[in-house]
Parts: sequence; C-alpha cells; structure tokens
Amino acid sequence: MKKKHKILIIDDEEAIRDSCSQVLRRAGYEVQEAIDALEGLNLIAKESIDVVLLDLKLPRLNGMEALPKFKEKQPHLPVIIITGYATIESAVEAIKKGAFDYLAKPFSPQELRVIVKKALQARSSFLTQPGLEEGEFSDDFSDFDMVVGTSPAMKKVLEIVRRVSPTDSTVLITGESGTGKELLAREIHKHSPRQKAPFVVVDCGALVETLFESELFGHVKGSFTGAYATKHGRFEVANGGTIFLDEISNISLNIQAKLLRVIQEREVTRIGSSRPIKVDVRIIAATNQDLATCVRQGTFREDLFYRLSVVPVHLPPLRERKEDIPYLIDYFLQKYCQKAKKRIKTIPPQVKKALMEYDWPGNIRELENTIERAVVLAQGDELDMADLIYHGLGTRYSPFPTSGDFKSLEEIEREYIKIVLQAQGGNKSRTAKILGIDRKTLLAKIKKYNLEDSS
Repeated sequence: MKKKHKILIIDDEEAIRDSCSQVLRRAGYEVQEAIDALEGLNLIAKESIDVVLLDLKLPRLNGMEALPKFKEKQPHLPVIIITGYATIESAVEAIKKGAFDYLAKPFSPQELRVIVKKALQARSSFLTQPGLEEGEFSDDFSDFDMVVGTSPAMKKVLEIVRRVSPTDSTVLITGESGTGKELLAREIHKHSPRQKAPFVVVDCGALVETLFESELFGHVKGSFTGAYATKHGRFEVANGGTIFLDEISNISLNIQAKLLRVIQEREVTRIGSSRPIKVDVRIIAATNQDLATCVRQGTFREDLFYRLSVVPVHLPPLRERKEDIPYLIDYFLQKYCQKAKKRIKTIPPQVKKALMEYDWPGNIRELENTIERAVVLAQGDELDMADLIYHGLGTRYSPFPTSGDFKSLEEIEREYIKIVLQAQGGNKSRTAKILGIDRKTLLAKIKKYNLEDSS
C-alpha cells in the first residue's frame, strides 16, 4: 500500500486548521495539526513530515521567527506560508528566507491542493537526486542534447535543471543575451511530465504594449476596435504545457499585476469577458536584467519577482566558461558543415587561439553566427583566419588603451557599436539588447555615427 504524504498545519485559528484538514484529507493526505510554531517544531522532531503550512501570526513564536528553525531541522522541508492580504509583504520576505511559497487568505480548496502538490513534487525531486547531501554533481548530461558545456558552471546549471524539471515549480532563468536561456527552458519542458503538451514562447520585448494583454489572455469578438473574432491567449494555448516568458522585465506594471493574478488564481479572463477560464500552465521566465534592481527602482513588482523566482537559474556568460568554447565550436562546426554540405577537417591553431581569446559579448549566439559564416565562406577543408578577422575577431577588442593615442568617448562608442552590430549580423534588436539600450536609441546612434553599412 502506498504511503500517504503527511502535511502539518500550524495555525492558531481552529476554523482554518479544520477547513484545511478536511480539504487535504479528502485529497488523500495524512494531516497533523499544531496551534503554534513551538508545538510544530516539537512534532517534526518526532515524526516525518512532508510539507508544512505555517501561519505568520502566531502566539509565542511567530511564523517569520519559526521559519529558519524549521529549515535548520529539515533543510529540504517545503514550508508554505499562510497569510492575510495585509501581510503579503511579510510573506514575500519569508520566501526570501527559504519559504517554498505563500497562500493569501482567503484561499480556495483548489489553490490549497495545487500548492501542496507543487511542494511535494519539489521535495520529491530534490530528495531523489544522488549525491544531494554531499553536494556532488553528475558528470553524465548526455540526455541534455540542446545545451552544450562541460565546465563546472554548466554542470551546476544542468544539475539544477535535472532536479527541477520533473516538478511544476516556476523557474526564473537569468543571463546575458545570447547565453541560451530559451534552450534551457526547452530542456526543462522536455524533461518534465508536460513534455507532450505545448511549449509556448512569448517574447515580452517584441509585443506592442497595447496588444500585450490580448496576446497573453485573449479577447472576445467585438471587445475593442479590430477584434473581429474571439482569440485564444497564449496561456490558453499553453494549457497543460509550459509557457516561456522571455525578457519578462519588459512588461508594464499593469500587465505585471494581471500576470500575478494568473499565477495566484490559475485562471485567465479574456478582454471583454467576465468569465474566468481555468488554465494549468507551468511558467518559466527569463531576463537579461537584474530583477532585484528593477524591484528597487520600482519598475518590477516585488511580489511577482518572488512568485517567478521559486527556482532561480543563472546562465553564466561565455567569457566566464571559456573551457566550453572548444565543445561549442565542434558542435556548431558539425551542424553547419552538414547544412552547407562541406567537410572541414581542421581548425588552424591561430584560429582556435582567436576564438578562445575573444570575449564574446554576444555569447553563444555570436559564436554560432561566427562559425556559420566561417563555414559558408571557407574555400578549402579548413577555416581561414581571414574569415574571423572579417567578423572583428582578429584581435581582442579593448576600448581602454593604456598608452598612445587616447580616444574620445564618442569614438569608443562608435567602434564598439560597429563591432557588436557586425557580430550580430546586422540584427538591430539583438544588438540593442547586448548594448543595454532600446532599439530606437540604437537606430539614432547608427544614424549619428553613419553605421548603416556596418549592418
């Protein structure tokens, strides 16, 4: 007989304990109750508990003070904070300190079942990984065929992906443009129970603000000018699968509030409709910005940030894992030789040296574009150094000379924009992202510095 998972409910309100217990027992769980945190701590010292529901406002020892004590006793025990709307900020603070997630009162039976299920999946995923307690990482990542890399940094990333993939936990992938955030998101989906369901990509930086809500949540016919037919939003299309919100930092505060509600309620409402539609979607978000800084600057909601970053994954830039470059070169060389129907047998030492020494501001995307072009331009059975010089890789770029003729800031800016623009094959959107400016500003600088021919 399968052992029942045991849930501990800690709340000084008897009505809350009773209602939660009834819902969870009907869902097939074994339930324990405690009226305060001290009683709960004594209980987990004697019994095996799988998930804790912990109220923040408790006598003797409040939930915020008790949380680190629970994590100290059982580091991998998911603790779900229960809180009233007035103390949401405290719940977010608790997540910073290690809480799995939070439930805002009043919550529905469905919300309770969903969040407990997610917590159990996360716990199971972490506890079943070999070498977890020792902090060891597997060396066999052959099943991750979209992501190439053997450096310690990439092994750590892939180990986290391996552990989180079987769960429904929300993942936030951070990293510079071109580091492969979408590929990593696809790997998570591919190794999840949702792999046969849709994987829907939303480029938050490409959608027009006025149409963004319609794209995400859909609209009904006649709800606004141009709404000639009812449209399913991306969340509906992704139902049962995964939605990937790329460059999440670009969405407005208005859309952030509505996205937060979707995450909390697990339902969307089309524009022009009052009927909510239930959706079962796993969310993976990505950004090349520091969202914590965006929160401090007031451009990103703090509660949404912590909802999205249940499991944060950072992809390091290529310049910080140069030991992966030879493997990436071989991978792209094979890919584009097959595509161009060419057989390139050797890469001269000077070419390898140039590829290894370059800092790759465009990361893996820039390296891939460079190898593709070199393969296309190659006239023999080896890559030529001249092809790399053509793409700005003949010498390592440094805008800060230590002697000789110093350049003005405008000269340095012009030269660097030209290099990045060429490395991105003239793609202005990618160039703007790498430079950290918007597309309109980039177009103005291209015109100012007469760089139209460089693209």
